[in-house]
Amino acid sequence: METSKPVKILWVGPLCSESSLMIEDLKSHGVFIDQSAATAAIGDKLPMIQGVIVALETDIEPLRKVRSEQTKSKSSVPMIVRVDRDNFELGILAMRHGATTVVPMQNHNSKDWLEVLNVAKVTAAEETEGFIFADPVSRNLLALTERVAKVDVTVLLEGPTGSGKEVISRILHEASPRHSGPFIAFNCAAMPENLIEDMLFGHDKGSFTGASNCQPGLFEQAQGGTIFLDEIGEMPFHLQAKLLRILQERSVTRLGGQKSIDLDIRVIAATNRTLKNAIYERTFREDLYFRLSAFKITLPSLSQRPLDILPLAQQFINQQAPIDGQMTLTTDAERSLISYHWPGNVRELQNVMIRAVVLAQSGGIDLEHLIFDDIDDAPVEHSTSPFSTSSAMVPNHFQPYKGTDNQPKPLSNAIQDSEYQTIMTALQRSRNRDQAAEVLGISTRTLRHKLQRLREQGMSVTRAYAR
Repeated sequence: METSKPVKILWVGPLCSESSLMIEDLKSHGVFIDQSAATAAIGDKLPMIQGVIVALETDIEPLRKVRSEQTKSKSSVPMIVRVDRDNFELGILAMRHGATTVVPMQNHNSKDWLEVLNVAKVTAAEETEGFIFADPVSRNLLALTERVAKVDVTVLLEGPTGSGKEVISRILHEASPRHSGPFIAFNCAAMPENLIEDMLFGHDKGSFTGASNCQPGLFEQAQGGTIFLDEIGEMPFHLQAKLLRILQERSVTRLGGQKSIDLDIRVIAATNRTLKNAIYERTFREDLYFRLSAFKITLPSLSQRPLDILPLAQQFINQQAPIDGQMTLTTDAERSLISYHWPGNVRELQNVMIRAVVLAQSGGIDLEHLIFDDIDDAPVEHSTSPFSTSSAMVPNHFQPYKGTDNQPKPLSNAIQDSEYQTIMTALQRSRNRDQAAEVLGISTRTLRHKLQRLREQGMSVTRAYAR
């Protein structure tokens, strides 16, 4: 994709002959490269550039220096890191320390780099719902999104709350031929029902009491660009027919108006609901569903892309950390973040990191600084005596099996119940699963397998105990 306006990029690090050729090719596509190997003057240049390319060879020290200058200047420009294809560990470390994306050093294709620059610009600009493309699942999603973006087709995004649907919708827009046009986002659940129609379709003068002027709706305002309808499953049923008509005829009529206005727009819709269930419940039109889902993209939950967790966490830390110091995660904290199930997805991760920065204040973020929301956990009662095996520590849903007619149960069942009680007790008295595993003298992986086996055997293991 060619850029719509000149882009200024700062290059930090060594240059090889192939890189020099790529730089010249990028310049021919309107990308100005400031080849500065020194990091001393980076702070002065950050306000004037749209991105930084950092070439890493053996360690991340150049990236640390760039990140430090970026923090001081409160800059949010994307940082693209180049590493050798065989040095994958260095790339992962770079993501943990604030890199927006990592590209193999062997990639000298200017077209690919233009795509990277555009995507990096979008992801860096989005601060509330981050999306890091480090996990293979995320990279596949990005590749699919870029392909779909080039085709002017209506797209339906499905995924859980906080999974980054608006971020993907912005990438679809920025990577499309409509990128120079407006991007209009509207949440169908955020407005009272009586205002949604006026907001979307607009009104003519005199169409209702108080309508003293003509007002174009959001569909008109999106002319030449993209309109993003978030939480489409919450749109009132009687308005769905009007939306269907717009999609079919590519025109809109204002409230109280007689004139049909032709539309040149792309429609992207998103939902966290299963629309097929809504169709069955007769709360969503089947014909509208098929119009919206000309191409459907399903977004994974955060737990389904675990390699994105730590880079995202560090990104949120960097956004909140004090200017005079860089905060990082300890190994124990990293393990805890990876093992957590993240029911609130990226939004929950951001909340956890904000709390952690506040509690840690400076230096490293450890287990004690991580406070999870646990929004889908069952209530857990805690005993005042740690790791007591008394009845007060046994979950209230657990009743020891006594066999028929109060006869002693088989030894295997007794061992199973004892193991269950011991694991539940440790989990109740621990901040997280990692700490519980340490208390039990087993690895976190072993504990996870034991919990899964207990579930398969019919034992009640709630998320509160299995976090």
